[in-house]
Amino acid sequence: MSALSAPRPSPVSASASDTVAHLPGVVEGSGLDELTRVAGLIAAAIETVVEGKPQVVRTALTVLLAEGHLLIEDVPGVGKTMLAKAMARAIDCSVRRIQFTPDLLPSDVTGVSIFNQEQRDFEFKPGAIFANVVLGDEINRASPKTQSALLECMEERQVTVDGETYLLEAPFIVVATQNPIEMEGTYPLPEAQRDRFMARVSMGYPSPRAELDMLSSHGSRSPLDEVTPVASAADIRRLVATTRGVWVSEAVKQYVVDLAGATRTSSDLRLGASPRATLHLLRAARAHAALEGRDHVLPDDVQVLAAPVFAHRLLLTPDAMLARRSAVDVVGALVQRVPVPAASPR
Repeated sequence: MSALSAPRPSPVSASASDTVAHLPGVVEGSGLDELTRVAGLIAAAIETVVEGKPQVVRTALTVLLAEGHLLIEDVPGVGKTMLAKAMARAIDCSVRRIQFTPDLLPSDVTGVSIFNQEQRDFEFKPGAIFANVVLGDEINRASPKTQSALLECMEERQVTVDGETYLLEAPFIVVATQNPIEMEGTYPLPEAQRDRFMARVSMGYPSPRAELDMLSSHGSRSPLDEVTPVASAADIRRLVATTRGVWVSEAVKQYVVDLAGATRTSSDLRLGASPRATLHLLRAARAHAALEGRDHVLPDDVQVLAAPVFAHRLLLTPDAMLARRSAVDVVGALVQRVPVPAASPR
């Protein structure tokens, strides 16, 4: 577990709200211009390290601007940790990395109160979660007790230790990786934990051309060492505020609800999307529209993100598993089946 820097937390009441107000409205053109410009710089910085995966990088930026958390799942050696590290280095903010292992304790994540002999009082020592970007490497290698320590942090953006509640500074994103192939000595994430992640992406193997370029760029040096910050934490907070103002019509909201409802009635699924998943899909669609330079959400934004947002939360029926259908396949079929709303005036 290593740290670059971390803010000193201050206790707050358990009912404290987020530090940035949620103000709905239509964004101005200047805000979108800044968003697309800064997001383009961040994406370019990441793509100097992770080559040939523009869609994965775009999804990671979407989750960042939508105030979500990202789960990167794939086989070893395809760049899961490199993607997380590159995104962290492209933003000038506090970053901490947690290497999840079976002996990692919940207090290593959240922090612990230690008795100070000089002050004759308990002093809170913040854990690794107190950072803007938290990289959780191989999260499924930690025990369920340690995994559950992230639940409050990820959903409420706060930590409660010994009755005291500490806010996590915005922006705050957990980027976790896991290997779905090697299951020995791992603890699969429970449904409640997976539901906290806004989206899941898989890196996949690079194309032959991208792999050849990788041999040239990574063969004698690490391009990660050359990544310099192109945005600050304050920049990200402004972009998040801009994203919140992207307009969503009632028809598109109904479309999101219809897609979520279709997963709950599908004969291929024994567990459908939660209401949190519905909300995450709406927020992600806002961010996707903003990255496209639009101040309103289209059904296309929802369709592009349906699988990354929904698939990791769904549980297949035995028949679907025997038919070798994946959750991504099921979501794709539902997207094709659920009627798309007609255009409506703003």
